[in-house]
Amino acid sequence: MAAELDAAAGALLSVWEAARERTTSRLSSAQLRTVMVVERYDGINLRRLATLLDMLLSSASRLCDRLVAAGMLEREPGRSDRREISLHLTPEAQRLLAELRQDRRQRLAEVLARMSGEDREALLRGIREFDRVARDREVAVRPRAEWPTGLPPQARDAAWDGPSVARSA
Repeated sequence: MAAELDAAAGALLSVWEAARERTTSRLSSAQLRTVMVVERYDGINLRRLATLLDMLLSSASRLCDRLVAAGMLEREPGRSDRREISLHLTPEAQRLLAELRQDRRQRLAEVLARMSGEDREALLRGIREFDRVARDREVAVRPRAEWPTGLPPQARDAAWDGPSVARSA
């Protein structure tokens, strides 16, 4: 089953990649992923970003430097600790992500239109369940040190639902 899903997912990924290439050709995959994480966690600090991207802090810092220079990210001193930097998307980055989503949804709609209604519903149910199980797994394996603080457990899990950014854009 996993091999069949892997093969079938290739078509979905090719639709997404075609939209990414058309829309965000000036950003690398790592830069786009970073922009998507910052969108999802507006005001994120560099250390948490590096953790979510599974990269060294120095690599995440250089990546952010390039995105700032490209006009995609803004750095803002933290409110409680001015040494800590908060990251935010620029309006240009927000426009780029909106365009990416629009293009991707159009491409997906073209494929979905050729499927039966029953198959579309089955696909949606399956993807929703896959997403739920994958998120539950991420919550179960996430180190407590990465959990948001100052929130009750249910709100904490709702505020930070794992490092996956695939569904962000």
